Amino acid sequence: MTRAIVTVLGKDRVGIMSFACTLLAQHNINILDISQTILQDYFTMVMLVDATGCDLPFAELATLLENQGKTRDLAIHIQREDLFNAMHRI
Repeated sequence: MTRAIVTVLGKDRVGIMSFACTLLAQHNINILDISQTILQDYFTMVMLVDATGCDLPFAELATLLENQGKTRDLAIHIQREDLFNAMHRI
């Protein structure tokens, strides 16, 4: 299983969660866990996903998510779970 962390940040407005989840679904990425909140006027979402069935190489997927996010004034990033864990050890 290829697990990854996806983050979505941006000014809160209608449709952000739908946009991000649809984008992942279009590339066969399964959401395993999700947390979202509004911090003052900012939407923040973190997802643990399974990208095993993704139809794109991981680097292309990362670029696609970032570029699609920019079209909606969102910061969307994906990082492999093992790298995320290595960078954020507590």
